[in-house]
Amino acid sequence: MTPNGRMPAIFFGHGNPMNAIEVNAYTKAWSRIADTFPRPKSILSVSAHWYVSGTLVTAMEAPRTIHDFGGFPRELFEFEYPAPGDPALAKRVRELLAPIEAGLDEGWGLDHGTWSVLGHLYPDADVPVVQLSIDETQPASFHYEMGRRLAPLREEGYLIIGSGNVVHNLHAYAWGRHPTEPFDWAVRFDEKVRQSLLAADDGTLVGYESLGRDARLSAPTPDHYLPLLYVVGARHKEDRVLFPVEGIDGGSISMLTVKLG
Repeated sequence: MTPNGRMPAIFFGHGNPMNAIEVNAYTKAWSRIADTFPRPKSILSVSAHWYVSGTLVTAMEAPRTIHDFGGFPRELFEFEYPAPGDPALAKRVRELLAPIEAGLDEGWGLDHGTWSVLGHLYPDADVPVVQLSIDETQPASFHYEMGRRLAPLREEGYLIIGSGNVVHNLHAYAWGRHPTEPFDWAVRFDEKVRQSLLAADDGTLVGYESLGRDARLSAPTPDHYLPLLYVVGARHKEDRVLFPVEGIDGGSISMLTVKLG
């Protein structure tokens, strides 16, 4: 927690699903992050991979591990993350979001945006996890406001995480090739986001689409960028901004992690 007893809010650039089972510079850094604050009561995760028409929150006692990808090795499909759910947290999320209607969901679970990261933070899967969907019908300002409404959870011992990628262009990604230099537009957009975070310039972060060609190439679809806005919305004025993980993978995927608090 912060000196004020507040849990941090953290955005993770989760990158390639193989990070779930690999030990590399990114995943080693994720593992160390969990040592920088007390164990949370539960975790609320906003993942790029639950991008649907509406606001839903998982409310089951035992969420399933969802393998929402294709073309990867069998061992990745065999990976399970049996963290318990937290129906009480799901109901608290509903209370905080009102009058925005959040449906209690019994069918989703934990997708790889959540478990690929938490498998390194909490490898024993012994911290309860709840996922909140991203409503694809709503503008960026809506998702920022959702984060503002959820901010009290940090005072209550809950960890809020967003999982996506500031820069996420799979068409330009160097799949299976030798390490490649990042594209100039990816570097510029990643740096603009970093500087906006340091300056607490939430307006630029919410209005990222106005940043022109760099934004169009870096976030061609909103799904991987929007989880950042939940974390930014939950920011407290006293929060420090830290970047425990940096770098651009495969030329076009930012691995930036942002820790607030």
